[in-house]
Parts: sequence; structure tokens; C-alpha cells
Amino acid sequence: MRDIVDAIYIHIPFCNYICAYCDFCKVFYNKKFVNDYLISLDKEIKKNYRGEIITSLYIGGGTPSSLSIKELKKLFNILKIFKLSSDCEITFEANADSLSLDKIKLLKEFGVNRVSIGLETINKRLQDFIERYTNKKTVSECVDNLKKVGITNINLDLIYALKNESFNDLKKDLDFLLSLDISHISTYSLIIEDHTKLKIKGIRNIDKNIDRKMYDMICKTLKNKGYIHYEISNFAKPSFESKHNLKYWYNKQYYGFGVGASGYIDNIRYTNTRSINNYIKGNTVLDKETVTFKDRIFYEIMLGFRTNIGINKKEFKDKYNIGIDTLFNYKDLVKNNVLYEDNDYLKVKEEYYYVLDEILIYFMDSNIKQ
Repeated sequence: MRDIVDAIYIHIPFCNYICAYCDFCKVFYNKKFVNDYLISLDKEIKKNYRGEIITSLYIGGGTPSSLSIKELKKLFNILKIFKLSSDCEITFEANADSLSLDKIKLLKEFGVNRVSIGLETINKRLQDFIERYTNKKTVSECVDNLKKVGITNINLDLIYALKNESFNDLKKDLDFLLSLDISHISTYSLIIEDHTKLKIKGIRNIDKNIDRKMYDMICKTLKNKGYIHYEISNFAKPSFESKHNLKYWYNKQYYGFGVGASGYIDNIRYTNTRSINNYIKGNTVLDKETVTFKDRIFYEIMLGFRTNIGINKKEFKDKYNIGIDTLFNYKDLVKNNVLYEDNDYLKVKEEYYYVLDEILIYFMDSNIKQ
């Protein structure tokens, strides 16, 4: 029987400027490209969507808000093909400087109920370093406009561990985020990825000890202000956790449409081409991987351990017809207070989130007996 697919990711690759750290699939905004791209996106969706009821729809990028009002209307008309549940979470990624009040009203008209804004930092010196530009006034006005229109589920992204960033710099960024009274904050340590401007310049990641102290500072600050640390990099006010991202972390299957998008359908993980020219020509899927039983187990552990819920042992057994304690010898990690276990759940203790990769290596060291 086919697993339930109730989530969709849509990739809009266009940006008004390219940040120095970004390795996502993106291109400079070009009006002709946008029109051709939307035509191809429409074709891909109609070819592959099978009419399921969708409970989370995420429009990411790139910078979806770089599209004009006319282009956004065309996009949303394309997306009308989806059968959305009455409580569907519809997220739209944006930059504050390209999300005008008129665009916000349009989002509301088409049912968007969650907006994720890329802030990264308000420090001018650090903005110059990562080549991402905004200011407190623009971001504050954008958040106010969203709330006035009735979109109150708002996320802001923060990047930390930047070269020459001080703890006081980080504190000022956090203070500004908290002053906005938003429901969700995503925080990411800067990673120097291949083929980015920072990598080409020879920039390296900062010292791990400083990175760890900054992470701990963020966790303590946000928790003290009432945010739930529900995933390694994500904090939410109660009931405002990202429904869409939880689909990924709970290893659920989902559609991915658009250039560079990835999907997980019928136990096949696929990745679309990153070439916008090839995508527009209809050469959509670049790679497919059939997910084996062992792969599914690995994804289940890796993703589940990222969350404060962890792994539901009963659901795991129902899904794979074998108990997690039968597959793995992890009791030493429980005894040493690295993992927490009760009758229902197995999870990583929060103080060990930062070293999750090391825990996974230790945990997966046992052979899966299938």
C-alpha cells in the first residue's frame, strides 16, 4: 500500500541578490525566465501530483517574494490544483525588502498563513561579510504589516558563528528578534559550503568551541523567553512548530516541485536538476534513489533524533515490524544519560543536541539485522 503523501515543497529559485554563503539552487531574477519557469512548474505538477489531500504546502527558494504581483498571481493559480485540507499550513519564504504590503495582502487572499523571513543578522559589518542586506526598520515594518493583515505565524531566520562575530553582536541580533514578538525562530550556524562566494574566498568556519558557546547562548536566551526548543535548530512558541518541517523530521513522504527540489515518494528519493535551462526544457528529474530498508531505518533515526519528541517506539515497530531495541544496542547511551528512554519514546537529551553527529555514529555502529 502506498504511504500517505500529504506535504508539498515548491521551489522558486529567483533572487534579487545572491548571498555569499548560499548554496541553494538560485538565479538572479529575470522576468523572461520567471514566465518560462512557471510554465514548466505547472507542467511538472500536473504530470506528477495524484490528487492527495495536502496538509502542508511550503513555497521556498531562492526568494519567492522577488516575484512581481502578476507573477505571484500566476504562481498561486498554478497551485490551485492542490486539494488542501481545511487546516493546511501554507508557508511562504520572503525577504523583508521585497515583501510589500500589496504582496502580503495577496498572500492572505490566496490562503498563506505562515511566512518565513530571512533576516540572518542586523549587524551591518556582518551583513557586508555575507552579502545580505536589510535593516531593522524594514524588517519591523514587514512583520507589523503581516500581523495587520492577519498572518501571525511568522518565522525569522538567524545565522550565527560568523567570522569576527562577538557574543555581543549575537546578543543584539537575539534582542531584535525577541522585540518583534514572533512565533518561530530558526537559527543556523554558518557552514562554508562548496561553490559559495565565501568558500571561493578561502573563508573557514570559526572555532568549534566558540560555535558551541554561541549555540548554548541562543538556546538559553530563547527558552527563557518562552520558546520551545523542538528541533536542534528551531524554536517555537507553543503550538507554532512548523508542520511542514516536522514532516521531514518524522521521515514522512512528500512531493518536491521545481528546479533543485527534492522529493520522497513511494520509497524513492528524487532530486530535480539544478539547471534552470534544463528544467525549462522539461528535463526535470536529475537523480533517483530507491530507499532500502536499511536506508529507511537510518533516516528514521537521524531525523527523529533531531526533535524534542524523538522516536515513538510503537510507531517504529508498527512501521518496520521490529523493535528499535531489537535492532540496536543503545542501552549504554541511556545509562550514561545521553539518550532518554521511557515506555513510549527514545530521544537525545537536549544538552547533547550539539554533538548529534557523534551520537548517530555511535548509535548506528550496530548492524541492522535485516
